[in-house]
Amino acid sequence: MKLVTVSQMQTIEKEADANGLTYDQMMENAGQGLADVVLDLFIDQEEPQVVGLVGPGNNGGDTLVAMTALLSEGWKARAYLVKRKKDDLVKQFTEAGGTILSGENAFEKLAESIESADVLLDGILGTGVKLPLKKDIAELLAEVNDILDGLEEDAPLVVAVDCPSGVDCDSGEVAEETIPADLTVTMAAVKQGLITLPAFEYIGDLQVVDIGLPDDLPSFDEIKTEVADEETVAGLLPERPLESHKGTFGTALIAAGSVHYTGAALLAGEAAYRSGVGLVTMAVPASIQLPLAGQLPEATWVLLPHEAGMIADTGAEVLAKNFEKSNALLIGPGFGTEETTKEFIENLLEGKYTAKKSTPRIGFVHNSETARKEEDANAKPPPMVVDADGLKLLAQIKDWHRKLPAFSILTPHPGEMAVLTGLTKEEIQENRREIAARYAKEWGHIVVLKGAFTVVASPYENVTVIPVATPALARAGTGDVLAGLIVGLRAQGLDAYDAAVAGAWIHAQAGLYAADDLGTTASVMAGDVLNSVSDVMSDLE
Repeated sequence: MKLVTVSQMQTIEKEADANGLTYDQMMENAGQGLADVVLDLFIDQEEPQVVGLVGPGNNGGDTLVAMTALLSEGWKARAYLVKRKKDDLVKQFTEAGGTILSGENAFEKLAESIESADVLLDGILGTGVKLPLKKDIAELLAEVNDILDGLEEDAPLVVAVDCPSGVDCDSGEVAEETIPADLTVTMAAVKQGLITLPAFEYIGDLQVVDIGLPDDLPSFDEIKTEVADEETVAGLLPERPLESHKGTFGTALIAAGSVHYTGAALLAGEAAYRSGVGLVTMAVPASIQLPLAGQLPEATWVLLPHEAGMIADTGAEVLAKNFEKSNALLIGPGFGTEETTKEFIENLLEGKYTAKKSTPRIGFVHNSETARKEEDANAKPPPMVVDADGLKLLAQIKDWHRKLPAFSILTPHPGEMAVLTGLTKEEIQENRREIAARYAKEWGHIVVLKGAFTVVASPYENVTVIPVATPALARAGTGDVLAGLIVGLRAQGLDAYDAAVAGAWIHAQAGLYAADDLGTTASVMAGDVLNSVSDVMSDLE
């Protein structure tokens, strides 16, 4: 789903109109798409009823078209006009059997209609609204809210047309009178304010409907910012043929953990397995391997040298011996920030282990030199994911972004992003999409900026927003789960950007599933998120 500003959407519609798709046809397509969404939700409903709040703009027109279509499917439909003249769309609606709520007691009729309706379509204000609202509109919205509050569980399903009335679709600001939607059906693309707080709290579920834009429309194609959804992520996951074996789905090598943070390694390793990878090899300080092995018997293990339970600088040589048989490498979860572990990462990136690995040879010079080059090539790190303390240590290494394998995936939260960039957390949070995109391009790597509405950015200016904001993920260890998911998907053959997008979306959904299972976001632990991954994966099949 494309993510656009209001002005970008206006430009797209203007270009479409100039290329033969008229505004009237776009409205017809939008209204029919809206009607189809409603019909799918109430497919078995007997004598269904809809009431629409119809404003003067395009979303009011979409509402009338949708209700006219619903009338043809046997629905009973009523429209309450708000500053809208009785135009052709109103005429078509009434000729199809719809009722206009008008006269001296029009609002009383509206209240009665809402009480008996299955669906309330909010089509008063569109994407171009600026706050504050005019007094008469604010009062109307407030009165409708009072009616809905009084109905409690018997209230109709509130469907916002394009956006809830009273939302600024650029900034995400919200008028206090705005009617909270159960579902927002937005046209052609997601408007950026809808996935910005506080607006996000008012949109309910989010669905995009097609308005018939041509496939080759330049102004639409050039939009590189998207919102991840289930259909997109399902299409990214590898097929799982019946004749598969563990090698089919790759090997994830995970360097993680320290004496103080053993759980991080465990969470990352199991998450990688839950992503569908064929084999997980855990590289951990030798001192913590025994207790971990009993909790993750499916893994194979690489015992790294350590200093007081922290990975030692000489660990790079040991780890490098496993590069050739690994498809992706994760480093960082639970590392701690000791100097010896920083030197381990530095040795890893600078290839200092290759000299130690090579030994003098006797024989033909040509063959010996060829063998050495092949050995060194095999020792190059596989595609890499860097997380948690690994990012903090990375920031201490000069020119670190030039030393990483091409298109590595970095998964910072705002604090870690501040360490990497020198910006404040406040600066980062105020411009999350812009900051992620800027540094992804500057560094040449994929940036996954975690937090509410996680942002995934590529060096080629592609940006994907994960449309989830939940305190269920505000818990220690959930980042380790995310890193494990991403490295597991990367090892299965997804390219770096797709692995990051799919992993972040699955992770966010798992947080929502866990909160739903427990009945509260407050009690969700990282293990609960991990346990919910399989439910998300099941729904994607």
